[in-house]
Amino acid sequence: MEEPSPSVSGDPMFEAKAFLPFENLASQLIRYSTESDDGSHDLAHILRVFRNASRIQASEGGDARIVAAAVLLHDCVAVEKDSPLRSKASALAAEKATVILAELGWIADDVAAVAHAITAHSFSANIAPETIEARILQDADRLDAIGMVGVGRCFYIGGRMSSALYDPFDPSALDRELDDKRYVIDHFQTKLFKLAEGFQTNAGRALAAERDKRLRDFLAAFMDEI
Repeated sequence: MEEPSPSVSGDPMFEAKAFLPFENLASQLIRYSTESDDGSHDLAHILRVFRNASRIQASEGGDARIVAAAVLLHDCVAVEKDSPLRSKASALAAEKATVILAELGWIADDVAAVAHAITAHSFSANIAPETIEARILQDADRLDAIGMVGVGRCFYIGGRMSSALYDPFDPSALDRELDDKRYVIDHFQTKLFKLAEGFQTNAGRALAAERDKRLRDFLAAFMDEI
């Protein structure tokens, strides 16, 4: 395998140091998840998920190295939200991660553990996480979809998909079907408000409850303003 390319900052260890104590692992893997131009799944997203995962893992246990590798590679295959392959994105990422880690000399059991965590992290894949590491990654990634960061990502993706902010005549969808491909605000009801119910760990659930409240407070303020 070729040597990892310089990081997006120009300093090959600048981002890696943010992933302490797995800076060496980050320096090997980070480039595989920073090739997309999707600002909702960029390096900043990976770092936020890593910090979420580290916080949960410190409370819940599990193999921190497996968790770190899964975080670093969970978005190594980029699939747009409106792609027919969207539900398969995590499986495709797991396949790519398997090749990457095997070429780096990881043992088969650890590769499989990372691959399972990546496969199961996706909301659209609807696969139950069977290990603590998989549960941690799923919670850590979903935390980034709620709260104020989740709000920002929701509107960013809506703009990327050329969606309108809301239906000016029925923003709350009282007399129409919800359509989050057409209206950004509909995504709160179709997905975001459902996420807090599905967290897998105690630590994740506690963090999700705080962020879910922020999400609901934001939507109430938004509706008041329009």
